[in-house]
Amino acid sequence: MPSTPSPLLTTSAPDGGPAADIRLIVTDMDGTLLDDDKRIPRGLWPVLAELRRRGVLFSPASGRQYATLAEQFGDAGEGMVFIAENGTYVVRDGVELSSTPLEPGTAARLVAAARELSARGTDVGAVVCGKRSAYVERTDEAFLAEVRKYYVRHRIVADAAEVDDEIIKVAFFDFGPAERTTAPALAPFAATHQVVVSGEHWVDVMHRAANKGAALRALQRDLGITPAQTLVFGDYLNDLEMLDAAEWSFAMANAHPEVVRRARHLAPSNNDDGVLRTIARLLRL
Repeated sequence: MPSTPSPLLTTSAPDGGPAADIRLIVTDMDGTLLDDDKRIPRGLWPVLAELRRRGVLFSPASGRQYATLAEQFGDAGEGMVFIAENGTYVVRDGVELSSTPLEPGTAARLVAAARELSARGTDVGAVVCGKRSAYVERTDEAFLAEVRKYYVRHRIVADAAEVDDEIIKVAFFDFGPAERTTAPALAPFAATHQVVVSGEHWVDVMHRAANKGAALRALQRDLGITPAQTLVFGDYLNDLEMLDAAEWSFAMANAHPEVVRRARHLAPSNNDDGVLRTIARLLRL
């Protein structure tokens, strides 16, 4: 991997040349496909129709809940593979393709860690992510407003450590800078689990084998698609392994510095329709 990404398409597929042989497009959502107001670009829908016509699979890969992603894409999501919950839950047309649940007892330990952090003064709350729903203990509107953005199917419970569901992830929302507060506090879990800063205010804890990249590589194997035929977009630290799984790897112009270093190419920012503009140029749409 180059230490500095190539500017958009200056090293390959120049203007006027043939379209790149891309069979699979995988994009993160927040900070990547969505603008800063969390809106899907209006130009996406005709692009999806054209990709479908060409036989190119479009796959959202997000820390968001599957139910949230399915609602966002509606009928356009038919046939899509949704890499949800940071790769721990992969679904196509409502059918689970793979999942990587947490070990029994892990969620309870993480809920206890969230309570301890809160007791020490960190403004943080845990979201226990199950296959059927997400579960939270905090009831204040400020916290729930953040939860609703990513988990349309959620329940308020008295004890998030005792829910009847298969738990695939525990997400922590920190009203402060998560990379400096909550993430260091969860360092003891990093020896046995994936602990990843997935946004400015979010930290996710998952099975040690789970990440977007692992889910993408499994999908490539199942579909017979190579990294050279895969186009990936990302902006934050939970996208790093996914970028490694594609030769056409793009960091957004607004991406975390580590993501920019890891990607092969640089795309325009999420507020400048960087994903759509890059797809259009590479595939000659």
